[in-house]
Amino acid sequence: MMWIIDRIAEERIREAMERGEFEGLQGEGKPLELEDLSWVPENLRPAYKLLKNAGFVPPEVETRKEIQEVGDLLRLIEDPESTEGRMARERAIKRLNLLLARLPGRSLKVEEAYFEKILKRLS
Repeated sequence: MMWIIDRIAEERIREAMERGEFEGLQGEGKPLELEDLSWVPENLRPAYKLLKNAGFVPPEVETRKEIQEVGDLLRLIEDPESTEGRMARERAIKRLNLLLARLPGRSLKVEEAYFEKILKRLS
């Protein structure tokens, strides 16, 4: 079901296209560079984009993004059983602890078992 504001926006865009108002714009005909917002909860994405475009991103959102990036790095560890892999994993866990401590209601000490669950989900 489309909201009334969505319908109004679509109608105005269609009218502007018919008048040729989008022709000759910078980047015309090129693919959009879409930002990966998978780490932002779907219901918060419009607010996040609005705040970001205004030059403000809440610290919690940036922290969640960093947590997602650390998770991505954990998945890239080629041999988690090697010495280098274990060291990289330990550094990532320490980083996750620090990031989790920034989030409201989280403590600095996070159980190793919790990280094992996270690692299994990310793998």
